[in-house]
Amino acid sequence: MILIDKALEKRQRDGNPIRVGMIGAGFMARGVARQICCYVPGMELVAIANRTPERARAIYAEAGVTAVHEVASVAQLETCIALGQPAITDDALLLSRAAGIDAIIEVTGAVEHGAHVVLEAIRHGKHIILLNAELDGTVGPILKVYADQAGVVYSVADGDQPGVTLNLARFVKGLGVTPVLCGNIKGLHDPYRNPTTQEGFARQWGQNPSMVTSFADGSKISFEQAVIANALDMRVARRGMLGPTVEPGTPISKAAEWYPQELLLSGGPGIVDYVVGAEPGPGVFVLGTIDDAVQQHYLKLYKLGPGPLYCFYTPYHLCHFETPTTVARAVLFQDAALAPAGPMRVEVVTAAKIPLFAGQVLDGIGHYHTYGLAENADVTQRENLLPIGVAEGCTLRHDVERDQVLTYDDVMLPEGRLIDRLRAEQAAHFQTPLFTFPVPLLAEPPTLLR
Repeated sequence: MILIDKALEKRQRDGNPIRVGMIGAGFMARGVARQICCYVPGMELVAIANRTPERARAIYAEAGVTAVHEVASVAQLETCIALGQPAITDDALLLSRAAGIDAIIEVTGAVEHGAHVVLEAIRHGKHIILLNAELDGTVGPILKVYADQAGVVYSVADGDQPGVTLNLARFVKGLGVTPVLCGNIKGLHDPYRNPTTQEGFARQWGQNPSMVTSFADGSKISFEQAVIANALDMRVARRGMLGPTVEPGTPISKAAEWYPQELLLSGGPGIVDYVVGAEPGPGVFVLGTIDDAVQQHYLKLYKLGPGPLYCFYTPYHLCHFETPTTVARAVLFQDAALAPAGPMRVEVVTAAKIPLFAGQVLDGIGHYHTYGLAENADVTQRENLLPIGVAEGCTLRHDVERDQVLTYDDVMLPEGRLIDRLRAEQAAHFQTPLFTFPVPLLAEPPTLLR
């Protein structure tokens, strides 16, 4: 969005920068901090929260910021913000509560912790920018309800593939072309990968092995495509998506050949999916249709082929480089790069990566026990399937075979989790059937200020 650069330059000239707090100090947070501190006029990273504050301090130092203060209270943080002194803390809720912060970037990938931070930030009038598709793909619709009630923007970050896809889909719709498939380009898909198999790759790039695993085993792409579906009212063609594999280097412009045309041209809501092996990767693509014969003639002239399916693509996603753009869109223009349009349309359900046994406590996304599969929300509701965003910490009631998709009946939930309460509120607000787990259904939709 070209107008953002001018708006940020004005904020810089006026001495009124957008003040941002960031939750998390991992691989992606490191890039976001460097981008804001070094390359974005009119925006300041005023605080970073992380369980280990020294990692936050190191991220600031890499970005050339050395005069950093560690704080332990909202008052201390607000003093630092007022004095223009960057702050670090091990208490993320301080950033959610402190005055003087315009927007929060949540970049942990943690569902339960992320829910606490985001909900508290919304309550205190802060815009929310997520590099946490796992959270949005689990309770995004109800968090968007809370954000709307508070008058703040809730958005998944541009630069992540879902945000890039939504930008492309909005562009395609602006041409008068109807998107019928939103796709993601992958280089690898193996649901049985784990942090041990991915450790070498993770070490090479300075990344977390479990995060790398979530990409390799399909959990991450399931979440990414689910949040796109929930923003555009799309579906999946089948559990796990179609996911064709093509010869490495096959151009994405041929994508119309890899998916069933009768499905895409049926006039239905459209689908989300992915392909393995196509180039340019890791980019995104949109297949669209238009009935206007004159416009079809122009599209053919402009080398998009004869139709009826036209392929539009973005050959890259630049993650942390583009995150500040989302912050500026939210704060300056009240525009979300991506947000749920209503109730869940696609969920990410839990499948066993290995044989599991009664009494086992399930580990997290991208670990050893489970992988995620995209499934249509009506199927998830009807079959009482267990979303992978709530699976961590659940105890198995009985043995489970490899590749079995788990239901709520298969597990015992930990007590007292916010994520389960939000799931119940989400079901109540959108009047969808509540999964049969022991969280009380609310008598009426949630209200932020109640």
